[in-house]
Amino acid sequence: MENTSEKWNFQGNKELNASTISVGGVYDMLMDSINNKDNRPVVRLGRVDPTDNPLFRTPTVALDAITTAVHSFNFNCYPPTVGLLEAKRAVADHLSSNLPHNLSPENVFLTLGGTQAIDIILPSLARPGANILLPKPGYPHYELRATRCHLEVRHFDLLPERGWEVDLDSLEALADENTVAMVLISPSCPCGNVFTYEHLKRVAEIASKLGIFVISDEVYAHVAFGSKPFVPMGEFSSIVPVITIGSLSKRWFIPGWRIGWIATCDPHGIVQKTGIVTKIVDYLEITSDPPTIVQAAIPEILKKTTDDFHSNNLNILREAANIFYDGCKEIPCLTCPHKPEGAMVGMVEINFSQLEGIVDDVHFCTKLAKEESVILLPGVTVGLKNWLRFSLAADPSDLKDGLSRIREFSLRHAKMP
Repeated sequence: MENTSEKWNFQGNKELNASTISVGGVYDMLMDSINNKDNRPVVRLGRVDPTDNPLFRTPTVALDAITTAVHSFNFNCYPPTVGLLEAKRAVADHLSSNLPHNLSPENVFLTLGGTQAIDIILPSLARPGANILLPKPGYPHYELRATRCHLEVRHFDLLPERGWEVDLDSLEALADENTVAMVLISPSCPCGNVFTYEHLKRVAEIASKLGIFVISDEVYAHVAFGSKPFVPMGEFSSIVPVITIGSLSKRWFIPGWRIGWIATCDPHGIVQKTGIVTKIVDYLEITSDPPTIVQAAIPEILKKTTDDFHSNNLNILREAANIFYDGCKEIPCLTCPHKPEGAMVGMVEINFSQLEGIVDDVHFCTKLAKEESVILLPGVTVGLKNWLRFSLAADPSDLKDGLSRIREFSLRHAKMP
């Protein structure tokens, strides 16, 4: 029977608004602000997608591994819930090479990229009244997912004047008997810093004192091109339980392949005894799996990718960081407190006392997109209002062009003396 009353019992979820809660949503909103009459190419410095840079190319060994898996006809099936055993073993061996203890395949769970790993871990530890400590600035998906599973979010500061180190005093002060975990992104996105061994050890000691575990987001593991080496948080898992999130997306330039993992670094078996691992497996049972063919390629990718491939890419990022840092010095209204040394990003602060008619970071980015066809990410998206996040994954020539246009924009909107 036809409904003639024009009254329906359903409507869209008003709480979902991607343009305010996700990097992708903000990126799309800014792309819609581009002036189509501007014939210049759009400079995309707001989204960290290394495939935007023609200097970054997926290694041949990865393409060969996928091709071999396809032509074998052995991996057209559904995968096991926790992932293919050989792929899990390869990830465990890969991670163990930088840890004081060895991981087994049972410590590894394969996911659809790092984002799905977040979607699995946070609901697995949620309970009524629980809270989680997140870095500010940080990756917005953590807050989104925490909110959706009714985890209270409390933010600890990363200090720009100290190279974006964790504010250890605020970290300890935020926690109470309902705090279950903290998140640390290392190397840091969006800040572009690399934490020292000593600092990470202190974080581990505080987390242990508080009785919480550390979720260490290491999607940018080993993407460190400054003076500090990357140190995995699992190095300190004898002090505090660590659950690591990893991915092939950034370091191998294959974000579209959607392959990541959860790894439990916990030699004392604490996350197993407290039921967290069981809940992770339970959640995996009701979510989608990474494509079996991609899982099958993991062992060859990790085994055969050369050190030269990684070192060459770090050289490209080091050059991009230099271009970015030097270019920011030529833009009066922007201040970069810390030269990027890891990940593929950098943060700058906007000085509104030097600008006329621009009220905040979102306004800055919207006008910049419309007037100069340059896309930057407003800092409010990552938790730091009136800052900007730059991607260093762009072609050096695009990065220079973008900085030049931003300088012209800032001069055009400069406050007259």
